[in-house]
Amino acid sequence: MVRGAALIGLLRDERVRFLLAGGSAALLNWIVRFPLSMFMSYAAAVTAATVIGMVAGFILYRSLVFQGSTRPLWLQIRDFIGVNIVAGVVTVLAALFLSSGPWWPEAYRHYAPGASHLAGIGIGAVVNFFGHKLFTFR
Repeated sequence: MVRGAALIGLLRDERVRFLLAGGSAALLNWIVRFPLSMFMSYAAAVTAATVIGMVAGFILYRSLVFQGSTRPLWLQIRDFIGVNIVAGVVTVLAALFLSSGPWWPEAYRHYAPGASHLAGIGIGAVVNFFGHKLFTFR
């Protein structure tokens, strides 16, 4: 029973909900890239997956994290798009840079696209967090 109360207490914390919502959107972003890569180039698949993750992120952030925001919806959408364009570009560039680097030993090159995309999502998530905290849902 104490664990349940502790979990409920954690979920009351906006930062925890932000991490869970953002983590869910990031996981979706990463997972959908694999089937997209079956019929798109790597760069196009990473870009499409990033857009899918952004849409999921807005819905999750707005419904689970920032329900009390008094800003008009159109301003939230505008700023969300702006922040996510920046974070999305960072994600794609980081994934492309990391996947094509000479640091991948030959035996591990087949892991480069997935691991690099995951790292790019993490780097983009930092940009995303600060952008939404400072602009979108202030």
